[in-house]
Amino acid sequence: MHPEEFRVSRPSTGVKEFWLTSSEELLAIVIAPDRAPEGIQFLTSPTDQFQIGQLGWKSGHEIEAHSHTKVSRTVNRTSEVLFIRRGKVEVNLYTEDGVFLTCTILESGDVVALFAGGHGFTILEDADIIEVKQGPYIGEEEKFRFLANGKR
Repeated sequence: MHPEEFRVSRPSTGVKEFWLTSSEELLAIVIAPDRAPEGIQFLTSPTDQFQIGQLGWKSGHEIEAHSHTKVSRTVNRTSEVLFIRRGKVEVNLYTEDGVFLTCTILESGDVVALFAGGHGFTILEDADIIEVKQGPYIGEEEKFRFLANGKR
């Protein structure tokens, strides 16, 4: 691990945030399957590539019907969110150029959002995962692959 290169914060929301200290860039967040407080609580900043919120409502609550207007956005890197529906997965976090920073274990019900840097996964127990990322996806040419530096 390279503690001088990243830090982990654990806000009271049940979210672990992984930050690259040199650029103060958010690498990833891990959201435990804790019950959401009543109402809407956003776990990411409005400037992040994804806005991720927890919504907790009591039976009978209604969310007003709505649509979203068209808005042009510029996406300069692909961010992704993985929902671990079943299983156990190790996620490894790296700098953009492949220097290993840390790893964390994800289990059934966990959600990880990956914003910057590099990442890789080791499936520790049979897993069922849903992945969501911005599109359109242009294929392998948008990926930079590297050897896992410093891991194992």
